[in-house]
Formats: sequence, C-alpha cells, structure tokens
Amino acid sequence: MQFSETQAIYLQIADFVCEKILLKEWPPGERIPSVRELAVELEVNPNTVMRTYEFLQGKEIIYNQRGIGFFVGAAAVKQATQYRLEAFMEKDLPHIFRSMYLLGMSPDDLEKPFDKFKKQYFTR
Repeated sequence: MQFSETQAIYLQIADFVCEKILLKEWPPGERIPSVRELAVELEVNPNTVMRTYEFLQGKEIIYNQRGIGFFVGAAAVKQATQYRLEAFMEKDLPHIFRSMYLLGMSPDDLEKPFDKFKKQYFTR
C-alpha cells in the first residue's frame, strides 16, 4: 500500500479497511486480520494498526471479541458508507468542484466518464 503524506497513516488504513468492507471482501460478522497480520501486510507499525482499529471501533464499523480478534460489525456497510461519505464531502468534493468550475464543466459532463469507470472496474 502506498501512503500519502497528506493524511495520517491510521486514517489511510481506515479507508483501506472500509474499502474491503464496502467491496464485500470482508462481510459482516467475518474476522478481519489481526493487528500484527495487517501491520505486516501493510508494512507499518502494529501501534498504527491498533490506532486504526480503535478508531473504527469508535465508528461501530468493527468490534473486538476479547481473546478472539476483531470482526466486521453487523451495520459495518452502513457505518463505513457514512464515514467515507462524510470524508468525501469534506475533503475531496470541494477540490473536484473547484476544478470543474475552473474548467467550465457541469455535473452533466461527468455522467459518461463515470458510467465508463463503473463498467471498467465494477462490472463482473
């Protein structure tokens, strides 16, 4: 995983975990990688992964079963969607709108490229 310098690493890992959940790679009720497993996979300090897991527990996206591990919460898809939507609206969308304004684009100009993107990456 390539990390950006513009956002805390634990938040980038939280986005990674949410993406796994939203893509249904980690379904509700499923055990997720341990702190150490994910730290090794992502080549980060286990304390960073632990901070991520604590953050996601606070958002009710994952939960800990003491002595067993961390699991995807029952409402994880809804909670992860809400978390990612809020982040997108606050951080990404203003930059997109600015670029669109500067380029003289309207939301209608995005329909065809977005449809092409969906077909390319999410049609199986």
